[in-house]
Amino acid sequence: MFPWVSFITYIVVTAVTPGPNNIMSMSNASRVGFRRAVPFNLGIWSGFTLVTLSSAAFCSLLSSVLPAIELPMKIVGAAYMVFLAYKTFRSKPAEEGASVNNSFWSGLLLQFVNPKIIIYAIVSMEAYILPHFFGQTTVLALFALLLSTVGFLCSLCWAAFGSAFRTLFTRHARVTNAIMALALVYCAGALFL
Repeated sequence: MFPWVSFITYIVVTAVTPGPNNIMSMSNASRVGFRRAVPFNLGIWSGFTLVTLSSAAFCSLLSSVLPAIELPMKIVGAAYMVFLAYKTFRSKPAEEGASVNNSFWSGLLLQFVNPKIIIYAIVSMEAYILPHFFGQTTVLALFALLLSTVGFLCSLCWAAFGSAFRTLFTRHARVTNAIMALALVYCAGALFL
């Protein structure tokens, strides 16, 4: 019997907690509004889906190689998060019509250096899904889509929060950016704890 309760609890708690996707989603929406942040979030969903499908397809290979690539993956992921923190800290509130890097491609590419979702996908597949559905390609693809959709919905919630408090965040942009940057730095540091 598949452990639905613990599986759903794990994926929701993991997807809703702060991470690069959620923090960048909130940051973008607080600067440009919810509607203009949607392309970035669709990029997150697309990249997330590609990562979870890849994880489903190559999980047994990754499991045997993971100990060898874990540290380099953490270093690259942490460096990228620190870079995002710097960009967030230095950013200014977007003026109407100003160009903000919240494109579909930015959201998609973020997924391939986001250790949180890579680990999320691997743990979900290894601990919950593969023991029950190994070799069932369609079922594995549907689970991968479920994982990415839950992550996408959580990033949209963070975007909605950022958009709802847009005026407050704009008025206090320096403090808001500093807090979001510190949250990203915390995420990067937490990889090594």
